[in-house]
Amino acid sequence: MRKYTFIKKALIVLMASALAVICVSYIKVMLTVPGDMVLIEGEEYSYNIDSLFPLSIKADTEGILRINGNKIASSYNHIGVSKPVSLSSDRDGSVKLQLRFFGLLPVKTVNVDVVSNKNLVACGNTVGVKLKLDGILVIGISDVLSNNQKVIPVKNTGIRPGNVITRINDENVDSIQELVDAIENNGAKPLKINYRSGNEIQQAMVSPVKSSEDDKYHIGLWVRDSTAGIGTLTYYDEKTGRFGALGHGITDIDTGTLMSVKSGEILESSILGVKMGKSGVPGELKGIFTEGTKLGTIQTNTEIGIYGKLDKLAAERIEGKVYPVGVRADIREGPATILSNIDGKKIEEYDILIQRVSRQNLNGTKGMIIKITDHRLLDATGGIVQGMSGSPIIQGGKIVGAVTHVLVNDPTRGYGIFIEAMLRNTTL
Repeated sequence: MRKYTFIKKALIVLMASALAVICVSYIKVMLTVPGDMVLIEGEEYSYNIDSLFPLSIKADTEGILRINGNKIASSYNHIGVSKPVSLSSDRDGSVKLQLRFFGLLPVKTVNVDVVSNKNLVACGNTVGVKLKLDGILVIGISDVLSNNQKVIPVKNTGIRPGNVITRINDENVDSIQELVDAIENNGAKPLKINYRSGNEIQQAMVSPVKSSEDDKYHIGLWVRDSTAGIGTLTYYDEKTGRFGALGHGITDIDTGTLMSVKSGEILESSILGVKMGKSGVPGELKGIFTEGTKLGTIQTNTEIGIYGKLDKLAAERIEGKVYPVGVRADIREGPATILSNIDGKKIEEYDILIQRVSRQNLNGTKGMIIKITDHRLLDATGGIVQGMSGSPIIQGGKIVGAVTHVLVNDPTRGYGIFIEAMLRNTTL
């Protein structure tokens, strides 16, 4: 009986130990193998896969990737234990890799995009950014003084800040003036409002009230239909004219909502001064842009930047230098530079230090942590300031990313996005 109990306990300990080892190996692979990869056609990349068990890789499409010089087949390719793996490709395309222990236990699926070996023009010049919203953004709710009483017509209708009004009484509205006219013409009758909340279209009925202050009808909303500001142009493609800028999306200052673009443009700008950044107080580039200096059309505003196409001959007015693209696997923690425009229209190259590179986060705006080390930039701005977002990051003679955010409590440090993430949003 004692012998049986001992064997039972030993088996439990053995199984628990085996499970623990499997869990540790699983976590190691999850942490060391990115969920998304972008490779440049014709280049070879080395990855250290930290696995305690033999790992097998299977591709959903044959003929795109090579592993250690051999084509990855649709059947499982065994690569052994904790062994450096080289990936390469001779043609562009997309493939999903399935990773398993012993070819049996699922571990991870990796999405790999192979893009053509190409060069981009790294810019670094500030641009004026003008956006016309796709709809009318609700930024606040207020009461209306009517007949000596304060009332909120939209109360309990479901409409809230961050929603986007698209139609009034089944008619499209594209501007604040059209909205004001529709409300006034409707009078006190119930008004049918279609609005976008997230990805859903909702409908509400609102009865306007006449204000005692201006004798006009109101529904109690603060709204916005456009925005403008200054940011930095990251790159453009000489062959297609496609550009990427900012490295982060344009959001409404009041609601934090990512603005949906109906139309937009980038224009030439000039920096007139700098508000120095300090701990807890972000700095800012102060500049101007003028009508008639349009450089290109904005087509999309995404979480990781704005993208569009330059006008014909616009490239002649943009200072830039051609660099090959460097993907995440090329980036090393250590010295690098950024291209920024903090005075007039002059673009300078400044020294930085890449302090950390995320091996997991490809699509986010915080793929790298960077630190400004160039005393010229530190003396002029205090570090990273608003308006510098989009400044290209150069390392090893390649464009590898762009500045996105500043760490508010330490303006000498901030975040960067991988250039490959931006390229995913550009039709190159």
